[in-house]
Amino acid sequence: MGRSMTPFRKMHGLGNDFVVLDSRTRDLGISPRRAAWLADRQRGIGCDQVIVLEPAGPGADVFMRILNPDGSEAGACGNATRCVASLVAGELGRDRVTVRTIAGELPVERLPGDLWRADMGAPRLGWQEVPLAAECDTLHVPLAFGPLSDPAACSMGNPHATFFVADLAALDIATLGPQLERHPIFPDRANIGFAQVLAPDRIRLVIWERGAGLTLACGSGACATIVNAARRGLTGRRASVELPGGVLEMEWRADDHVLMTGPVATSFRGEIAL
Repeated sequence: MGRSMTPFRKMHGLGNDFVVLDSRTRDLGISPRRAAWLADRQRGIGCDQVIVLEPAGPGADVFMRILNPDGSEAGACGNATRCVASLVAGELGRDRVTVRTIAGELPVERLPGDLWRADMGAPRLGWQEVPLAAECDTLHVPLAFGPLSDPAACSMGNPHATFFVADLAALDIATLGPQLERHPIFPDRANIGFAQVLAPDRIRLVIWERGAGLTLACGSGACATIVNAARRGLTGRRASVELPGGVLEMEWRADDHVLMTGPVATSFRGEIAL
């Protein structure tokens, strides 16, 4: 008798790619070890994050569990939120859905041009909320490492630190990123953003993601960057964030919520023996 096969979708937002599995009607048993295998680009399917859809309960249309390639669980992923929202909206025949994560509820709506806008909620700006290891001003974190210093930090469901730099091309991000991710000032590790402000409404950004490494795009990282840039007075509260995989349109609204707009895509569908 052949092994039971489980359907999956490979999706991405600006190249930030996901293996999406549906565990709403039966438990697929996606353990950290199994998630790491699925994410492996040589031995599994390959992705930046494994996304597991689960029943949401009242107040949301789906629960989205986010697992990194190292098996750790993330609290938020903006690009995956848009991808999942597009799937569920198609199932329900609606243009607006709510995606629940361990970090809270995220309303998402379809816009003209098949763009999707996610309300990623309000940033958390206190040092204990990021979290950081010691009390400090999150707008000027006392951290210097190699050529970098003075990041701003916030949480967008995940801990983020943003370094504002004059020239991204001059940085060895592949070397700096993993060391900063695990710096002792970040007790839960952190996503590290390297941002170059090009204009008051335009930012170039590269993200080293906690548990995933360099990715082509990071939605929660773009959210943290617009918040930290606006707090520093480097930009307004609306900006285009240029990532290696494409552009996200960001707005930090007056009600404190951060909106992120961008495309989604399905690369392929398949089946795998779990």
